[in-house]
Amino acid sequence: MIVEETKLKGCFIIAPRVFNDDRGYFFECFNQKTFNKLINTEVNFVQDNESFSSKGVLRGLHHQLGEHAQAKLVRVIKGQVLDVAVDIRKGSETFGQYVAVELTEDNKKQLFVPRGFAHGFIVLSDTAIFSYKCDNFYNKESEGGIIYNDKDLSIDWKLEEKEFIVSEKDLVLPTLKNAVL
Repeated sequence: MIVEETKLKGCFIIAPRVFNDDRGYFFECFNQKTFNKLINTEVNFVQDNESFSSKGVLRGLHHQLGEHAQAKLVRVIKGQVLDVAVDIRKGSETFGQYVAVELTEDNKKQLFVPRGFAHGFIVLSDTAIFSYKCDNFYNKESEGGIIYNDKDLSIDWKLEEKEFIVSEKDLVLPTLKNAVL
């Protein structure tokens, strides 16, 4: 695996070694021991989630508060998404900054999003299957979020806003300045 730390401390892009032959391909998408060694942190994932979405579906920006905060390891099984992680760690030198990475079925890259980040993605292909591991269980009372079009973040989602499909719940999220962190 090739690991690259992003400009946001603790947030990593991970690219696997893919073995291709005339039968198809094989790669190891996760190995707990190798993963922890590569990111130099011990993370124990307790939940796997998967979503299917159509082009333009924008999910996020979501986070869990306090003791229910979650680290995530995300990847695309089918299709293409723009995945975004926003640093919301109070006191962080990169607070309010984000990284955006295209995750595709072809590049097989993963993004590790540590605790203390808001996370979201938009589907760039006709459809996408998105998979993610979490190191803490979801807690409804601890959910938080930031509106996807926060002018201070100025995220380029790679599609025109008229193409976005956003849930009613995500449309009323606060800006970073007004978010509960």
